[in-house]
Amino acid sequence: MLDARILLLGGGNMGCALLGGWLDAGLQASNVLVVDPAVGPALKPLLDKGVQHSDSVPSDQFDIVLLAVKPQMMEAAVPKLKTAIGLDTLAISIAAGTTVAAIERLLGRRPVVRAMPNTPALIGRGITGAFANERVTDAGRKTATALLEASGPVEWVDSEAMIDAVTAVSGSGPAYVFHLAEAMAKAGEAVGLPADLAMRLARHTVAGAGELMIRSEDPPATLRKNVTSPNGTTQAALDVLMGEGRLEKLMEETVRAARDRAEELSKG
Repeated sequence: MLDARILLLGGGNMGCALLGGWLDAGLQASNVLVVDPAVGPALKPLLDKGVQHSDSVPSDQFDIVLLAVKPQMMEAAVPKLKTAIGLDTLAISIAAGTTVAAIERLLGRRPVVRAMPNTPALIGRGITGAFANERVTDAGRKTATALLEASGPVEWVDSEAMIDAVTAVSGSGPAYVFHLAEAMAKAGEAVGLPADLAMRLARHTVAGAGELMIRSEDPPATLRKNVTSPNGTTQAALDVLMGEGRLEKLMEETVRAARDRAEELSKG
């Protein structure tokens, strides 16, 4: 990977977050070309490190292309890559809702990885679900893993349909957590806390609990039990939150709705 020539199509936040991770891992900046009509704030500091930029696709051949444009831009932007790729060029897409079949229609039959990172990738704390078509070799999968791991762990799935479920859990999941923090802060206000204090308590509690889950080898259920004293305040709260499977049912409905919408978008 460190010697590969990489074309990054799209210089937005997510693509540049990955590119920053590659540079930190030792990839030579001069090996990367970012194709984007404009230089945005996420791309500018990477250009200062030696990354190349163009507003059009060159005729040079690249080993890897990362498709990091918005899904609605894929139809117009991706076919222009044909001058810069060979039959063995590995195409990795992080465009939500864009299927392998759609990418193959735009680029032709070639090795394609469809990946779904999430927004914590922007700080190197994301997780990515990935699917590879039959043309991706073991070496290609290892290369894709190394590139995508710049933003956090990579989990491979055997069926492309599972990417829609991944989207529903981890792709959309940060929004669920952010809303939890919002709801906790509002609840704190309702029981008498000043709004700014309630929000600080909620933000740090959610962030700290998440970090504890990552660092601990215990499952979340064990961590929950560790903080729950019999007949204490946490138990009283959990009796409301978990009563009759309340939160579990709500979360299943939430994830199912996101999965169903992802399927609709994938079918166009």
